[in-house]
Amino acid sequence: MPLRHVSRALAAALTLALAHHAAAAQDYPTRNITVVVAFAAGGFADGIARLIGQKVSERLGQTVVVENRGGAGGNIAAKLVAGAAPDGYTLLVTTTGLAINETLTKNKGFAASDLKAVAIVGSTPEVLTVHPSNPAKTLPELIKAAQGKSVSFGTAGVGTGSHIAAEYFFKALGKVQAVHVPFQGGAPAINAAVGNHVELLAASLAGGLAPQINSGALKGLAVASEQRVSIILNVPTYAEGGYPGFFAASWVGFFAPAQTDAAVLGKLNAAVNEALKEPDVQQRLTALGVVSSATPQPQADAYFRAETEKWRKMVNSIGLATN
Repeated sequence: MPLRHVSRALAAALTLALAHHAAAAQDYPTRNITVVVAFAAGGFADGIARLIGQKVSERLGQTVVVENRGGAGGNIAAKLVAGAAPDGYTLLVTTTGLAINETLTKNKGFAASDLKAVAIVGSTPEVLTVHPSNPAKTLPELIKAAQGKSVSFGTAGVGTGSHIAAEYFFKALGKVQAVHVPFQGGAPAINAAVGNHVELLAASLAGGLAPQINSGALKGLAVASEQRVSIILNVPTYAEGGYPGFFAASWVGFFAPAQTDAAVLGKLNAAVNEALKEPDVQQRLTALGVVSSATPQPQADAYFRAETEKWRKMVNSIGLATN
């Protein structure tokens, strides 16, 4: 066959393939969508997945089925979705752990580049607290008192955003020696801090921290956000305490296999963003201390890539990367 005929045949095949993809994206979805949550039922990510999943189901006219595949800090679910068909019918809901694990865990069976962010639903900042009996009233007072000695801080566990952010702050910015005390989850860590069994507590706001601060059971010293947060207005930012530019938050996002059609990603992104505008969703997220972020899909993915690099620097700075 002459070369020009081969070229025409290839061009025709490409045109047909593109038309097929366009038609598939236009018809999407035609069946149930499975959302794999990277953590156990009843947690922060699971609650948001079910809240937003129901709203997405209403908009797209197909059932959203939520499955929990916890384990390995979220890597089990992420690996499953990264290897799924890129057709928009298998999605991942996970947290900042996905960005952290890209550096923290080397041999996890997938890479961040195997996934693409559909939408980042919202984020909740990290907060540093102490028991009311602690004489420090501000972050500068705490850092000054810690000079020349060791302090202990509790978190929800090794490798969590709270652990990495706090250890990075103490080592790189505060220049104080701090000993990490890991707990099996956020609730045990908060209980230990309330019982004055650990000097400091580093935790995300959505982990049930706001009621403890507002009741006086814990004293908030700093929140790692650009501005103060409405549900704990009395807690100053790290910038107010003399550490501008230190921001750390736990976010929840929807992800799809990297090769998923852009039009399908756009449909999903629009459905999530529309859900975020509903008053009952806004009320629920605000009560949790979550700031919603309805952004276009490319912007959501760019944010995820930037977060991956930010946490990479922190993990490497404190020498926490594993094999």
